[in-house]
Amino acid sequence: MMIEKDDLLKTIHQNQALIHRVCAIYRDSKEDKEDLFQEITYQLFKSYKSFQRKSKITTWMYRISLNTAMASFRKPQIRLEAVKKIPENSSEETETSIHKEKLLLAIRKLNDSEKAIISLYLEDLNNSEIAVIIGTSKNNIAVRLNRIKNKLKTILKS
Repeated sequence: MMIEKDDLLKTIHQNQALIHRVCAIYRDSKEDKEDLFQEITYQLFKSYKSFQRKSKITTWMYRISLNTAMASFRKPQIRLEAVKKIPENSSEETETSIHKEKLLLAIRKLNDSEKAIISLYLEDLNNSEIAVIIGTSKNNIAVRLNRIKNKLKTILKS
C-alpha cells in the first residue's frame, strides 16, 4: 500500500519536530539546519513511493532523516563553540537550558552512528525500535548505548 502525497505532507507537518531534532544534532548553524531540513524533506518525498507501511511512518522518517544527515553535507569537523559565560541568575529554566546546550555540544562530538543512536534514545524509543531504525540487533544497541553514555559522561566532565 502506497502512502499518498497529501498524507505525506500532513505526516511531515505533524512530525516536523522529529526532523528538527535530527537537524539540531547534526548541524550547528541555523542555515545548515535549514538546509538539512530541506534535504531530508526532499528525500522523504523522493522515497515515499517505496514506503510499504511495514513499519511505523515515524520509524521510516527517522531512518531517512538519519541517513540523509549522515550522508549529505559532508564537511570537515563542525566548529563547536563552548558556552563562554554562564548567566549569573541561575534560575531553574536557565540551568536546564544550559544543561541541554552542554549535552547538545557533547553529542555533536560523537561520530555519526553514535549521534543517531543517542538521538533516538533521547526520543524515548526503546532498544528494539532503535535497532529497527539503525538496522542492527537489540543487544547491539544496548551495548552501544552504554558505551555512548559513558563517552558522553567523559566529554561532559572535561
